[in-house]
Amino acid sequence: MPWAGPVGADQSGTPFWVSGQYASLAAVPPTRGWSMNVTGYGYDGRVTGSKSLPTGRSIAFDARQRAPSMSVQLGYASGETLLEAKPFVGVSWGLGGNQVSATIAPPSGKAISESDTIWAGTDVYPIANLTWSKGNHNWMVYVTGGIPVGGYQASRLANAGIGHASIDSGVGYTFYDAKSGAEFSAVVGVTYNRENMHTSYRNGLDSHLDWAASQSVSADWALGVAGYVYYQLTGDTGSGALLGPFKSRVAAVGPEIGYQFSVGKQQWQASLRAYCEFWAQNRYMGRAIYAVLNIPLTGN
Repeated sequence: MPWAGPVGADQSGTPFWVSGQYASLAAVPPTRGWSMNVTGYGYDGRVTGSKSLPTGRSIAFDARQRAPSMSVQLGYASGETLLEAKPFVGVSWGLGGNQVSATIAPPSGKAISESDTIWAGTDVYPIANLTWSKGNHNWMVYVTGGIPVGGYQASRLANAGIGHASIDSGVGYTFYDAKSGAEFSAVVGVTYNRENMHTSYRNGLDSHLDWAASQSVSADWALGVAGYVYYQLTGDTGSGALLGPFKSRVAAVGPEIGYQFSVGKQQWQASLRAYCEFWAQNRYMGRAIYAVLNIPLTGN
C-alpha cells in the first residue's frame, strides 16, 4: 500500500511523492476487510559542490539530508465491487524525522553553514484505489493526496511536512503467476501541487514510475529487484522560485526481499528493499530503504 512522507525536486529538493513506495504485487487486489500497513523509511542524500536547492526564502549549497520516518496506514477493502473492481480506501499518518545541514545563502547577507533537526508529525495522506484481476493479470487505478498538517515552518531548514497540498493519481499493473512464482509490477502516476503560501513557491507537475520484479524461492520467501524513476514535467513557479523552473529528476535501483508468515489464522506479509539513486538533477541523490509490514485486522 502506498505511503508518502517527508523526503524526495521541487522546493528544498522535496516533492510530495516519495519514490519507491510501490513495489512487488502493487496491483494485486487486497484481502477483504480491515488492514494496517506499517512502513519504516530512511533516506540519506547529498547535494554537493556548486549545486544548489531553494529552501524556504534562501538557497542551500553543499546540503545533506537524513530523514527516517515511521508511518501507519489504516485501510479497508470492500467485499463489494465497483465498476467490476475491488475498492480500497485508506489513510496514513506518521512520525517523521529530518536532519539537514547546508551552507545557506540568503537573498541579502553573508552565506553561513547551518544545520537543523526536527521530529514531528507528517502530513496526512488519504488514498482510494480500484483493482481488477483476470488470471495472471492485475490492474489498478488510484488517487491519493497530501493534507498539509505536518510539522512545517518556512524559516526552518528541516521540516516533517511539505507546507502545501497535493493530489496524485495513476495506474498500475502486476503480472503474477502463482504456479511459477514469477511476478512483475509497475505503477506510474502524476502529481499536481498547490502553491506553498508560506513561501510563494509552487512545485511543477511531477511524474513518477515505481517498478519491481521478483521470483518466489520457497513457499514463504521471494527475492527480486525494484527501482523507480522520478521526472518533473513542468517547472516550478511563483515569486519564491529563486532558482527559476528548477526541473528535477532521479532514478534508482536495488534489491527486494519478501516474506509471508502466519499469525493465528491471519497471513502477514513483510518486505525489505533498498535503493541506490543515480541520474539526479536539482535534488538530493543518495540511498533509501523501506521496511514494510502488512497486518490483516479482520478475516476474509
